[in-house]
Amino acid sequence: MTYQSKIVSIKPVTHDVRCIRLVKPAKYSFVPGQATDVAINKPGWEEQKRPFTFTSLNSDPYLEFTIKCYNDREGVTREIGTLVEGDELLIDDPWGAIRYKGEGYFIAGGAGITPFLAIFRQLHQVGLIGKNRLFFSNKTPADIIYRDELLRIFEDKVVFVVTDQARGGQTTEFIDRAFLQGHIRRIDSCFYVCGPDEMVQQINQILVDVGADAQSIVFEK
Repeated sequence: MTYQSKIVSIKPVTHDVRCIRLVKPAKYSFVPGQATDVAINKPGWEEQKRPFTFTSLNSDPYLEFTIKCYNDREGVTREIGTLVEGDELLIDDPWGAIRYKGEGYFIAGGAGITPFLAIFRQLHQVGLIGKNRLFFSNKTPADIIYRDELLRIFEDKVVFVVTDQARGGQTTEFIDRAFLQGHIRRIDSCFYVCGPDEMVQQINQILVDVGADAQSIVFEK
C-alpha cells in the first residue's frame, strides 16, 4: 500500500545529510531497523522509488528519515535536497532484514548508520544499550552523522574511524581485519553490518574468517 505523507520539517544533519519528518499515516507501524520505499509526490518522480530507513521510533507521532543528498548526481536524493516543508513523499509499507537480536557490535560506513539509528534510540530510551559497541567509518569528521548523539548513547563504546583525515577523537584507519581483531572482544556476539555493498561483503567475510557464526551477522540481504 502507498501513502501520501506531507513533510512537516527539514533540518540539516551534516553538509549533505537532511533529517526529514513527515506526517505519520494512521495505524502505520514499523520495527526499528526497517525501511520503506519512498518516492517524491511530484510529476515525473512518483514512480522513482528508493529505499530509506526510518530513524524515528514507532512510538513517535511522526515518521523520520535521515537522507544523504548526492548533489553531484541527477537522481532522487538530489531532488530530495530541494524539497521544502509542505511537499509530499509517497511511502510504502515497511520491510527489511535488519532487526536487533541481542548485544554485539554495530559496524557502519557513512549513511549505513541510518538503519541502526532507531535501534540505538530505542535501546537508549529503555536503558538497554548495555555492552553494545559501535564502529563508524566516514571519510572526514564533517561526514559523521549524529556524532554528538552517538557519543551520548555509547559514551566510550563508540569508535569513529576517519579514512581521509585525522582530528582529535577519531581513529584514522580502515575497518579491516586488523581493526576488527584488535577491537572485537567476543567473537560469539551478534554483528550488525551496514554500508556500501563492497564494505559489507568484505566485513562479513572477515568476521566469518576470524570465527564469527555467519548466522550471527545481521545485514540487509
